[in-house]
Parts: sequence; structure tokens; C-alpha cells
Amino acid sequence: MTEELDSAIRRLLQNAHSVVIVSHIRPDADAVGSLLGLGLPLLAAGKQVQMVLQDGMPEKYSFLPGADRVTRSIESGYDTLITVDCSEPERTGQLLEGLGAPDLVIDHHQTNPNFGKLNIVVPEASATAFVLANQLPRWGLSVDADTAQCLLAGILGDTIGFRTSSTDAQTLRAAADLMEKGADLSLVYRQVLLSRSISELRYWGQGLIKTQYEDNILWTVLTLDDRIKAVYPENDDADLVNLLSSVSGPFVVVLFVQQAPDRVKVSWRSIEGIDVSSIASTFGGGGHAAAAGADVTGSLQEVIAKVLEKTKNVLVGR
Repeated sequence: MTEELDSAIRRLLQNAHSVVIVSHIRPDADAVGSLLGLGLPLLAAGKQVQMVLQDGMPEKYSFLPGADRVTRSIESGYDTLITVDCSEPERTGQLLEGLGAPDLVIDHHQTNPNFGKLNIVVPEASATAFVLANQLPRWGLSVDADTAQCLLAGILGDTIGFRTSSTDAQTLRAAADLMEKGADLSLVYRQVLLSRSISELRYWGQGLIKTQYEDNILWTVLTLDDRIKAVYPENDDADLVNLLSSVSGPFVVVLFVQQAPDRVKVSWRSIEGIDVSSIASTFGGGGHAAAAGADVTGSLQEVIAKVLEKTKNVLVGR
């Protein structure tokens, strides 16, 4: 983060009147926390703000301040467009189609190509919410208790409760600072990481019973039919991938989540030293070295075969 870039972003936000902030499809805690964590301070600064998620606000994050303000589409004109926690424009769904480059991109994915007019991409950061927690005061925006709550949710979600290798002393200091500003750690931890619905548990069960392990790869599948059986309302994996990645032994975990008859969301998790973002990139996706994803076109069986072959090739000789 250079001083010149810092000043340019501050000017952009100060001069903005009507701001649209968007994040990615199948939003996780960092997407939601970053969206609200930037949107609420801008509202407090007197800006008109639209916070937009194509898939809407997941029920599990509805406890966060400002969650009821999130819409599924851009509803009116704006002068400033911002994306948060998006590694590429396509990750927003159709929200950015025909809109040109965003005015500002705020992210922490190492595969981000800097697709905005201004870009603050910090690959070593534990979460996009962590980037915002550090930068908001420098941009002239205040962090009150509501904003702190949202940013802490983003940090906790992406570090899986401070358990990822990206969690460093700065992350813990940022979390402590957010708590001093009014964030409730116990509430956020419970809602983001521990609280589960009956439908989520049933959905997990559908995937767990099909788990396979071979060639140092642990993998399983969630189908459209599994979602119906579990009465699960979202189109994500209900964080099953994080449960699978807690298993000792595998070098790589792969989860296939069918989105449509001809489209599959693939998530990879890996041990230290194996860069799964390089695998995801070959399928048009991206992410981090230890956690990456891609939306792959093809039937479920076709995608499984292609992805497992590519993943096994990466592990040859290990």
C-alpha cells in the first residue's frame, strides 16, 4: 500500500456521492463482513450506498448490522463502483456486466489481476475485512461498534477462527482493536463458525457419506438432489469444505458442489507447500495457495474426472 494509492482512494471516497459496493456470489463471512464493513462507514459519512450481493444475504449472517440493507441488484444510478473480496469480475455473477472497470477493487486473493481503476490487493492479508480494518481510518472513515462487528465476522470467517496459516500477530491485534470498538467476539464466533441449522447438518450428511480418499486426496460431492433432500436453501457448501480440511492425512481436499446440470463449483484446500490456486487457475478460477475455487462447466462426472486428474498430477512425486 503506497502513500500515493492511499491518498487516491481517500480522495475517491471523499468525492463520492452515490456508491455501489458488490461482492461475490455464494457470499462467505469475508464477503459479507467486507461489504457491510465498508458500506456502513460510508453511510455514516453521508453517502448514498447500495450494498449488493447477487445471491442475497445468507441467513446465517442476518445478525450483522446493516444486513437488511443488502439487495440482489443495482437499483439506481451511482458515481462510484467498488468491489470487495472478489478475485475477478466474474465472481460477482452478472452484477458487473456492461459496467466497465470498478473504480476501486479491495481484495486479498493472490490471483486477482487488478481489474479496477484503483486496486488495493494484499495477498498476504488474512482477510479482506482485515485490510479494511487497517485502512478505513486512513481513508477518513470511522469504525463504530456496528462496523467493527462486521469486520470481525469477516476476519473470523476467513481465518476459520484464527486457525489458518495467514493468521499473524497483526490479525490478532486488529481483532482486539475491533473488540475495543464494540465488536462482540463470542457472538460473532458462535454465529459465523459454530451455529448450524438442521438443513445444514442434513446437507453435510449427504456429502460425508460419499467421501472418498485416494492418492492423498480427500474428496466428496454435493448434488442438486442432495440440496433438495436436505431442504438447504443456499447454493454453497454450508462450509463443509472446512470440516473436510480438518481431517489429518490428506494433502488436498476437493469438494464438488453441483450448481446446475452442466455447472459445478469446485473448492480446493491443501496443506502448506501445495499451491491449489494454480490448479484452480487452469479451470478459470483462483484464490489462495491453500484455498481456491472455480466454477467449471460440464456434467458432474466430467468435472470430477478432469479435476481429480489435474490435482493428482500436481501431487506426483510428493
